[in-house]
Amino acid sequence: MEPVQIPIGDVLDLHPFRPAEIGDLLDDYFGECLARGIGEVRLIHGKGSGALRERVHARLRRDPRVSSFRLAPPEAGGWGATLVVLRRPESVD
Repeated sequence: MEPVQIPIGDVLDLHPFRPAEIGDLLDDYFGECLARGIGEVRLIHGKGSGALRERVHARLRRDPRVSSFRLAPPEAGGWGATLVVLRRPESVD
């Protein structure tokens, strides 16, 4: 099966992906965001039962590229989305 190409921007909707794909997806997505100078992103995981949100938050807690994260304000999805601040890579002199 061909890899799925997704546009890289500051919003990623996780609905089209299976929960088992989320870890690798976020790993690749954060790498691309940092390479493109995108330091803040919004992950849309939906409200539902909260299982996907918890999976995403657990992954964010373990990722050294994540500086901080929080639930989005109501106008940006509320508890159906998470705002993530990525750490800028250290510059090498």
